[in-house]
Amino acid sequence: MAADSADLVVVGGGTIGGWASYFAKSIGTSRVVVLERGIVGQGASSRAAGIVRAQGGTPAAVRLGMWSIGFYRLQRDELGADSGFKEHGYLLLALTQEDVRAARERLAMQRGLGLDVRWVDQAEVVSLNPTLSPDMLRGATYAPGDGCIDPPRNVVAYFAAMQRAGVELHERTAFLGLRRDGHGRVTGVETSAGPISTEQVVLTGGPSLGEVGTLAGVRIPAGAVRHQVAVTEPHPELERDRLPMAFDVGAGLYWRLEEGGLLFGMSNPDEPPGEAREVDWPYLETMRRRLAEFVPVTEGLGLRKAWAATIDYTPDHLPILGPAITAEGEVLEGVTVASAGGHGMMWGPAVARVAVDLALDGKTDVVDVTDLGLDRFDDQGRSRLAADSIALPFPTSAGGGPPT
Repeated sequence: MAADSADLVVVGGGTIGGWASYFAKSIGTSRVVVLERGIVGQGASSRAAGIVRAQGGTPAAVRLGMWSIGFYRLQRDELGADSGFKEHGYLLLALTQEDVRAARERLAMQRGLGLDVRWVDQAEVVSLNPTLSPDMLRGATYAPGDGCIDPPRNVVAYFAAMQRAGVELHERTAFLGLRRDGHGRVTGVETSAGPISTEQVVLTGGPSLGEVGTLAGVRIPAGAVRHQVAVTEPHPELERDRLPMAFDVGAGLYWRLEEGGLLFGMSNPDEPPGEAREVDWPYLETMRRRLAEFVPVTEGLGLRKAWAATIDYTPDHLPILGPAITAEGEVLEGVTVASAGGHGMMWGPAVARVAVDLALDGKTDVVDVTDLGLDRFDDQGRSRLAADSIALPFPTSAGGGPPT
């Protein structure tokens, strides 16, 4: 390894780690090293569905989404490359009277933060997206600025940005632990290629962040779970340049345009956490039938492709942003934890920027992080915060048990 010292070491070369390293260099950090135990982008970052929305269920989720969308829009001008952001608009469907009540309450919060979002009734939903059947709908919230990116293109974008900025990337190099002085402050990291001296470390890792935390001596309640995505064959009614995406929040089913068909994704709330190894075809078929109830033209359409991926989540579906804290409650000076909680495409750039701000300046103006740190979890990984209601139905507990 060429580097034996760094001003900042970022653990993980996924969306969070990649953009964090770029942001650190862009604000003048001299030597930034990224450790990636595999190859950049080979994990969840290249297997996501690419949905990007600012319609979050909490103020923090809204602000992170808005910041990330703004970043995606400016990428080409600032970087010469981009993540392929397309504005389609997003319909968060209300199927029951309780859905309507919750949506209107959420709407007031979102509009108070400056988000362009409104309530649309059943007729306007179908006007905005004529492929939808009105039978199951009472209305929806609609944000015209929400959209999607191309996940593989996003990997190319942050990889190119890292190279141009002069980030030192070490692939196939595993993080093994921290070095600390007698006062508890970090002095370096141990890696499979040798130690690196540094006083600042950002821990990322997506689905493997709990394992990263264990190596660092920190309990991080970030779990891993299977997520499935499929793409239908084309249909003339779906061959459009723009069509609002839709989210059946209660069932955890969402869909958007892709290659003349529909991409749809889902997570099974009853499935135990763990690494994804194969597609759960029975559950996928169940969700495919539900999709056809909303979008009748998809009934009988074949699938062009389908895949399963391991993605991360947190028990309250909110990001983790703050200092590393040991099981004994000791703050590890110089170590910052950054998790997007399964929203790497949606919140990734904002989470990465916040992590760098906290590591290098101790503060950020992107979002209020007061309640987003590890101190919100008890020793069982339970959060004191109310969960973000606009999220996939991931489990409500996570791994990241006591460090060994």
